[in-house]
Amino acid sequence: MSRLVILDRDGVINEDSDDYIRNLDQWHPVPGSIDAIAALHRAGYTVAIATNQSGLSRGYFGLDELEAIHQYLLALVEQAGGEIAMIAYCPHLPDEGCDCRKPGTGLLEAISRELDMPLEGAHFVGDSLKDLQAGEAANCIPLLVETGKGQRTITALDDALAAHSLGQRPIIYPSLAEAAKAIIAEGG
Repeated sequence: MSRLVILDRDGVINEDSDDYIRNLDQWHPVPGSIDAIAALHRAGYTVAIATNQSGLSRGYFGLDELEAIHQYLLALVEQAGGEIAMIAYCPHLPDEGCDCRKPGTGLLEAISRELDMPLEGAHFVGDSLKDLQAGEAANCIPLLVETGKGQRTITALDDALAAHSLGQRPIIYPSLAEAAKAIIAEGG
């Protein structure tokens, strides 16, 4: 089993917004998420983030704002005794046809290459159908959290399974904190 854990950002690590997280003032961690990342790191897992950030292309925020959010996230995790090995993001609009935007696997493949770790057997924790599809397509173990878009995703699971846009029902956890506990318990 891979010791790689890939996380979506908005809705998993921090509170999400349909209006996009545009600056550091709007970025608020989901309770327990920072400690969960630190716990994964202390348990020997390599943690990376794969996040769609089309707000860049839409002009809602610039690279400076995105980097400020990511630097703050990295600092919070470090203060909690953890580490995020890599943050990969897709700046493209949904209709641009890139391979990095989830449900494509480009971000996950970039993480695998950069960190020299296999995707097969890695855990991918997300809150949306796109996250689950990307994780499944990359041979990861997709886990769904109820935070962010998670509740909406749960209601859409049966339709996605019936339409074969998702191969199997994911394991569902209330939050990243609970998912991290399960990953750590499973991995010993």
